[in-house]
Amino acid sequence: MAKSAVSLTPTREDFEALLAESYGDNPATEGSVVKGKVVSVENDFVIIDVGLKTEGRVALKEFSQPGKDIKIAPGDTVEVYLERIENAMGEAVLSRDKARREEAWTRLEQNHGKNERVDGVIFGRVKGGFTVDLGGAVAFLPGSQVDIRPIRDVGPLMHVSQPFQILKMDRRRGNIVVSRRAIMEETRAEQRSELVQNLAEGQIVDGVVKNITDYGAFVDLGGIDGLLHVTDIAWKRVNHPNDVLTVGQHVKVQIVRINPETQRISLGMKQLDKDPWDGVGAKYPLGAQVKGRVTNITDYGAFVELEDGIEGLVHVSEMSWTKKNVHPGKILSTSEEITVQVLEVDPSKRRISLGLKQTQNNPWEAFKAKYPVGTAVEGEIKNITEFGLFVGLDGDVDGMVHLSDIDWKKSGEEAIKDYKKGDRVKAAVLDVDVEKERISLGIKQMANDPKEQIAGIKKGDAVTCEVLAVQDGGLEVKIVGTDVTTFIKRADLARDRSEQRPERFAVGEKVDARVSQVDPKSRKVTVSIKALEIAEEKAAVAQYGSSDSGASLGDILGAALNKAKKEAEAKSSE
Repeated sequence: MAKSAVSLTPTREDFEALLAESYGDNPATEGSVVKGKVVSVENDFVIIDVGLKTEGRVALKEFSQPGKDIKIAPGDTVEVYLERIENAMGEAVLSRDKARREEAWTRLEQNHGKNERVDGVIFGRVKGGFTVDLGGAVAFLPGSQVDIRPIRDVGPLMHVSQPFQILKMDRRRGNIVVSRRAIMEETRAEQRSELVQNLAEGQIVDGVVKNITDYGAFVDLGGIDGLLHVTDIAWKRVNHPNDVLTVGQHVKVQIVRINPETQRISLGMKQLDKDPWDGVGAKYPLGAQVKGRVTNITDYGAFVELEDGIEGLVHVSEMSWTKKNVHPGKILSTSEEITVQVLEVDPSKRRISLGLKQTQNNPWEAFKAKYPVGTAVEGEIKNITEFGLFVGLDGDVDGMVHLSDIDWKKSGEEAIKDYKKGDRVKAAVLDVDVEKERISLGIKQMANDPKEQIAGIKKGDAVTCEVLAVQDGGLEVKIVGTDVTTFIKRADLARDRSEQRPERFAVGEKVDARVSQVDPKSRKVTVSIKALEIAEEKAAVAQYGSSDSGASLGDILGAALNKAKKEAEAKSSE
């Protein structure tokens, strides 16, 4: 029987067995981290035995760490990254940097998952920030995350081991972002919380002015800052904290309020002094006139300091008796010393209302005393409105002529058209209301009321009129013995149409007419020459007979006129 043939070709299993025997207890796989022993340090390389057939070499600089000296010696056990089991020269290709990086990433991922701090060293500058060595892995530190406040010189922080907080990391991309600021804020918060627990509202403490802003100053209370608001620096008005404080100044302050949630501390300096508002009502009674200094001017008035910490407001309406709608800055100026009168005091609201015009003569009272009701005054029309005329009067005050007081006969809307701004007019004082600062005037009251003059005139009366003007439509006349004027229409100038011609009359000529209408309400009287002629004709006919008797109308009227003439001559001779 023939013996079976024995295969002399090595199988895969044979290679794996030989490789395992060669590696011993340190199985090595390319792309993994393995342990090795330092055989020697030659020049700039470290010779390491990782249990392979041949040793590997690692550059000495790979054992350096930022901020630390290189410490490596024969016999030391180190971890290295096995890139290749054997290269062309028959040596194992090893890397200490990659081993440290792999080890660091694994450790850092665990730290990040637990939100733990990690130690690192800032060793370089890059655009927008710095590079940090986290024990083998390189992270990015943004410039905004270096400190709580901007740092001009980062030199002292370089190459120094210090804690960092991992903000985010991406192993696939090899990106790690860390923050030093988060560590400082956390530490500061812990310190602040501890310091706040030792403080209480109302407590008086010493501090140092650390920073000054427009709205106040930050005071260092020994590791924790408090805000001293500008309104709490002094009882008096402080325009800017720089006026009374300087950076580095030692101050004594009182803790006004502590916010337990935000741990913000509000401070006060004025609280250490006596409140000037205590007993303010007794110091400044109503009606008292006091002196003060203008500290601030606004659109609605001016603030006047009566003493340190006590300010009152002179409202724009209390500045001048006569200057209305004028900005306070055109009446007063800052720092001006003035005398004011106390109008109102409210200690609870810490308010004092002051008046400037009350320290001066009231022009309305002066006018009333000088020009009682019924007095005639003269002034210039300052303004014309839909309801009347405003006239400038003595004492820099204005009086108003209402539409109804412009003319006796014309409507106000019609009469106001006869006036324009700048005209000087005479008027009578009708009323003076000092409290409301109003003066009522009347132009028509300067003439007699026609209503009184027409009281004795009745419908049917024969009156003599003087021709004032001749117009195409008729005559403007005045009833003799009165101030009553009226207009005789063309149709009323004569009974005969041929005589109804205005040009037959002359200005100044006297004509007789009959009152045809009297309206006391509108103060109008209507007269007619035609009506008088007709009335006289009827009277003559009634007295001397009718035309049926054989006498002509001319004879009747002639007899009537002769009789009237004789009676008039007889009366005049008496």
